Amino acid sequence: MRRITLHQIASARSGDKGPHSNVGLIARSPEIYLVLKSKVTAERVKAWFGGIVQGKVIRYELDNLLALNFILGDSLGGGGSESLLNDAQGKTHGQRLLQMQISVPDDLDIPGESSTTRK
Repeated sequence: MRRITLHQIASARSGDKGPHSNVGLIARSPEIYLVLKSKVTAERVKAWFGGIVQGKVIRYELDNLLALNFILGDSLGGGGSESLLNDAQGKTHGQRLLQMQISVPDDLDIPGESSTTRK
């Protein structure tokens, strides 16, 4: 097993849903999607965001898109014009999630990575 950051195997998009933020995590291959489904749980995402997420994290699996969608409950301090937070619309939450590290099998094929660059 080796440790990588999610940005090596996925992309993300995020935004606001009232007082909640929405983060989509999109795998770069079907094999990677299976790894994401097993490693990136709602509980792990809530812990990763720490005090930012005041409510519940809900995960939706979008198998046909090779994506996971997370709703980060009460993460925007009211959202939009109601909040004094720097990112009251959750636009940076996707980038923050991509910084999470997970363990993956040594033989996982990561697009754009050669076998000589693996650590």
